[in-house]
Amino acid sequence: MKIQSVAILGAGAVGCYVLWGLADKAAANTLQLGVVAEGSRAERLRQNGCTINGQVYHPQVWTPQQAHGVNLLIVALKYGALPGALDSIRTIVSERTVVMSLMNGVDSEELIAAQIGAAHVLPALIKVASHRTEDGVRFDPETTIGIIYGELTAPFDSDRVQAVRALFADTDIHFRVTEHIREEFWSKFRLNVCNNLPQAILGAGVGCYSDSAHIKAISDGLRRELEAIAAAKGIDLSKAAAASTHGSTVPPTARYSTLQDLDAGRHTEIDMFSGALMRMGRELGIPTPYNEYTYHMIKALEEKNDGLFDYTATDAVTCSR
Repeated sequence: MKIQSVAILGAGAVGCYVLWGLADKAAANTLQLGVVAEGSRAERLRQNGCTINGQVYHPQVWTPQQAHGVNLLIVALKYGALPGALDSIRTIVSERTVVMSLMNGVDSEELIAAQIGAAHVLPALIKVASHRTEDGVRFDPETTIGIIYGELTAPFDSDRVQAVRALFADTDIHFRVTEHIREEFWSKFRLNVCNNLPQAILGAGVGCYSDSAHIKAISDGLRRELEAIAAAKGIDLSKAAAASTHGSTVPPTARYSTLQDLDAGRHTEIDMFSGALMRMGRELGIPTPYNEYTYHMIKALEEKNDGLFDYTATDAVTCSR
C-alpha cells in the first residue's frame, strides 16, 4: 500500500499542522493533497488560503465528491461539527480509503466507524499546542509531540501502518507508532480534562496549575474521576508512553483549546470531555461530581458568551432566594 492522495477535513489548528507537514510533498507533485470544504468556506480557502506560522499555503480545495477515493482521509474537526460532516465522510471514503481522526476525546472513531465501518479507521491522536492569531495558526514545530497512531490489535505493523509511516517519514511531521493506542487515547483525554478545563473556568494561563493549590485541587478531582472510569473499562494508563503523559512545552500564559473557544465567543468541546465522562460514569455507577460541576460551569460560560445574561435596568425584577 502506498499513500498517494490525502484529504484533510477540517482546516483548523490541527488540520493546518498536517497541511504544513505535507505541503512540500504536494509542491513536488509526489502527493495529491487537498482540503475538503464546500460553500462559502471553500471560497474563503480558495481566495485566502491557510496562514500557518506566518506563511500562506494554498492547498487544493475539494468537494466531498472530488475527494472520493483518496488513500488517506484526515478528520480534524471540532467535536460539534462531526455529526454534520458524517455524510461528507461517507461520500469521501471508498473501499481503499484509510481514515485517521485527530479529534479530541475518545469516541470520534466509534462515531465515524458506525458510518463507514471500523475496517477503514486507523486509530490516531495528535498533540500540538497550536493557537489561532489574527494572522492565522501558529505552533512550535520543534516542541510539538505530533501524531501518535497504531492498530488496536495485531498485526501492529500492518500495511497501512507502514504506509502512513512512509508518508510522514521524510516530512517535518512528528509521529510515533504505538501498540497501545487505546491507552494513548485515554492518556491524552486525561490531559485535556485535567489541564484544559479548570483554566477555562478561571480564564487564566496554564501557570495557574502550579501557582494555585485550588486550581490544582480541581484538576486532581477531575483526574481521579477519569482514572476510576478508565480502570473500570480495563484501560491501563501506565501502558501509555511516558511522552504521552505530558503535553507540548508551553509558557505559563498558554491558553488551551477550551479557553481559546471561550475567548473567541465560540461553543466548546465540553460535551466530549466532561459530558462524555458523566455519561460513562452513569453507565458504570461511578460518581463524577467534579466533572458535573465543570460541565455546567462551562455550559454557563457559553451561555454568557451567547448574551443570555446581558441584563439591563429595564428587565423585569426577580426575587433572589
